[in-house]
Parts: sequence; structure tokens; C-alpha cells
Amino acid sequence: MTSRRTFLLSGLAALAGSSALANAPAVSLRPVARKVSSLAAGADGLQALLSRAKLPGHAVCAVADVKTGKLLEASGSGEALPPASVAKALTALYALDVLGAGHRFDTRLLATGGVAGGVVGGDLILAGGGDPMLNTDHLALLAKALKAAGVREVRGRFLVWDGALPQVPAIDPEQPDHVGYSPAVSGIALNFNRVHFEWKRAASGWAVTMDARTEKYRPEVATSQMAIASRAVPVYTYAEKSGIDHWTVASKALGKGGSRWLPVRNPGAYAGDVFRTLARANGIALPQAKPAKSLPQAQLLAQHHSPPMDVMLKAMLKFSNNLMAEMIGMAASTARSGRPASLKASAAEMNRWAGEKYGMSGTRLVDHSGLGEESRMTPADLTGALVAAYKAGHLKPLLKSFQLRDANGRPVKNHPIKVAAKTGTLNFVSGLGGFMTAADGTELAFTIFTADLKKRARIPRAERERPQGARGWNRRAKQLQQQLIERWSAVYGS
Repeated sequence: MTSRRTFLLSGLAALAGSSALANAPAVSLRPVARKVSSLAAGADGLQALLSRAKLPGHAVCAVADVKTGKLLEASGSGEALPPASVAKALTALYALDVLGAGHRFDTRLLATGGVAGGVVGGDLILAGGGDPMLNTDHLALLAKALKAAGVREVRGRFLVWDGALPQVPAIDPEQPDHVGYSPAVSGIALNFNRVHFEWKRAASGWAVTMDARTEKYRPEVATSQMAIASRAVPVYTYAEKSGIDHWTVASKALGKGGSRWLPVRNPGAYAGDVFRTLARANGIALPQAKPAKSLPQAQLLAQHHSPPMDVMLKAMLKFSNNLMAEMIGMAASTARSGRPASLKASAAEMNRWAGEKYGMSGTRLVDHSGLGEESRMTPADLTGALVAAYKAGHLKPLLKSFQLRDANGRPVKNHPIKVAAKTGTLNFVSGLGGFMTAADGTELAFTIFTADLKKRARIPRAERERPQGARGWNRRAKQLQQQLIERWSAVYGS
């Protein structure tokens, strides 16, 4: 009986003597690599997802279990990229830790020289207290309170004090002059330091107004002026003359009519101008507002309190308001180490706090809003801070729900994955950081930063509001963010 071994050996010998092995194969007979699923566990699955996205530039991320703090997976977690408005999540934690959830800012009316017979013997001072949500309605209430206090006349000056915070001409001076999201910052702000510009077609040319409108009031302002210039480009020009914001707009860009909010560069003058109008409506004539170099000892006549800090932070994160982030961040730095010399110095103080509080060694922010070009943050830094914040119960209740979408970009109602996060968007920069609850209830903290810095660096300043290609790039970045969230739910949510 022939053994199996003898059979195999004789068969191989027969093949060796035939033409079957006479020539080597033209192609090496190696196993064919199988396509790795983007939902596969481990680093290969994550890298497969990032590679298939083919997003120009860099994409880095990290995800951790909020209960254990364990880092589940990451790619480039130590690489620092611009966080854009995701930085506001750190600013919120900074304010909560330093100022507290119940902190309020006060805007006050003060008088020197005493008040007798309805007459202020000295100066009337509108004193800003760093309230980032002060609006025209609130100034109207202060004007009414002044009247209710019996004041009819002011014999001295009308002063505006904005020295509670440093004066910053623009949050990011590299932005176009006319964008409302980069106004000036100081210790007083009105209507987020924006003025409403409206134009309507008239019998000859256009009728133009510049006002400090709310739903209840529309006081016209003298501290921001607009002139229509006969040209096509540039659409806007800006110049400051004697404390007045002078704008021009191209006639060929106006069409039949429209409106937009323009930034205010002289916040104290703007607030004083509007309050003077509202006081006059209450029968109190005030001289033209002048800046107060310091805040003297004075009698309190009326005051307005801001909402508590946690309410303001929720609004800041929901609407991603840059001015709120800067004023709140600088107020926290002032309380922590004294009035900072500049916005960048205040951001440096927040960086030091983040290093002490959360061990964030790779974070270097130049402001509190994320608008600045040079700000950098790593996914590892933010994810670690998010885990700590989750355990303390501070941040998640303030974050806005992030809507997941279907293949056509439409929001999916009742999606099994729930996300509460802060988005961040600049031209060719997109970020997302926060918390997600997988379909099975597993809760994770995550950070995603994407950026094409080379393409961003090539954008001329005049085109930074809507540069070519930015919208499409950011749309693809947001698609990648959702794919990562769906991966993490599938891989770690069971």
C-alpha cells in the first residue's frame, strides 16, 4: 500500500521532470491585500477612513471613553492645528473655573458732584463692566431709570468709561475691515459692537441709514457714517477720522436694497452716542460723550446686570459669538492675574491655566474665540480636557446638539447617535469637539481638527470673506467628521 508521503513525493518528482516548472512565473504569486473596512477596529480601520476621505491638507483626531478616560484611538493626536471656534469650548471652561457659573457683569450710571433738585452737579458716567450682551434695549432701561431717579440735568460732562478691559481695534486684524465677526473689543460693548447699515432705492440714488437697532428701538448713530462711492470694487472701504468710523460702499454692489451689520471700531463712542439719544427721549439733554481716562469715586444712579455666566456661555457656544468669547475670556484673565495688556496676553494667561488645569501642553491660542490665524491646539489636549469636564458636569449641558445628516445632506431626525459639540469653521479649516452618545448608550469625548494651511495662506485679505473653493472643502471636512462619529459609534459603542 502506497503511503500518503510516498504519493506526495512522487508527484513532486514528476512535476520537476515536466515542463510545468520549466519557467518562473511572470508575476509573483503573493496574497492579494483585502480592502480594510473603515469600520474595522484598530488603527488600520481609522487610517482607511481618513485615506478614503482624500481631504487636502491635514486631518487629526482623538476619541476617549468619558468614564474611564481611556484613549480609544487617535491619529495625529499630538499635531497642533487651528481649532477655529472649537477654542470657545476651552474659553467656556476657563470662565466657569475662574469666574463661576453665577458671575454677572454690571453696566452702571454714575454721578460725581452729587445730585440735588434733579441736577447732577458734576459728571455723568456710563461705566462699562465688560457685559458682552449689552444692547440698545438695556441702555433704554438705564435712561428710564435715570429719569425715574429724578435726574433732569447734568451740569458737568457726559463720560464713557470702557477701561475694564483692554482696547482691541479688531479681534483679528487680518480679516477684511467690513466683517461683523471681527469688531473692536473694550470694556463696553453695544449690540456686539456692530452697527446696522441699511440701504433702499430712492428717487435718485439710495437712502442710507446707520443705526443701533433692536426689535424695540432704532436710534440712528453719528459715530458710524456711510458714503456711497461710484465704483464697482472694492465693495467697502474704512477709515477712522477723529473717533468716527467712516465707511464707503460701492454703488454697483448695492442693487435695489438690503442691509448688513458692520463692525464698530470705537465701542465707547458708539455706546455714548446711543445712550445720549435715549436720554434725550426721556427729557434729559446730555453733551456729546467723551472718554473717561479713569473711573473716579462716584454715586451710583442706576445699573444693568448681565445674565449669569452659564446663560451667557450657552449663548456664546450656540451662536459662536466671537466678541462674547473675547470679552468673557479677558474678564477671566483679569480676575485671575490682573488686567491683561492685550488680547494675546490674555490668551497666554488662558494657555497657562489650561496647562495647569488639564495638562494641555500643546495648546497655544492667540485669542479666546479661535479667530486668530496663529492659534493652535492638539486633539489630545482638548479630548483630555473634555473628559475632565464631563466628570465635573460643567460643559456638556452648555453645548449645542450637532445634527447628523443623510447622504443628501439633510438632517436626520431621531438619529440613534447623539452629539453635543462645538463646531469651528474658518476658510479651509474645520473642527469639531465635544461628546457623543453611541447607539447603545456608550458616551465618548472626541476632537477632530482638519486644515489645509497651504491653501488658506494663499487667500488674499480682500477675499477672506468668501474665497473660492472654501465652501466645498469645508463641506467635505464636515462629511469626514460625521464618518468618524459613525465609525466610533460602530466600533466602540457595543
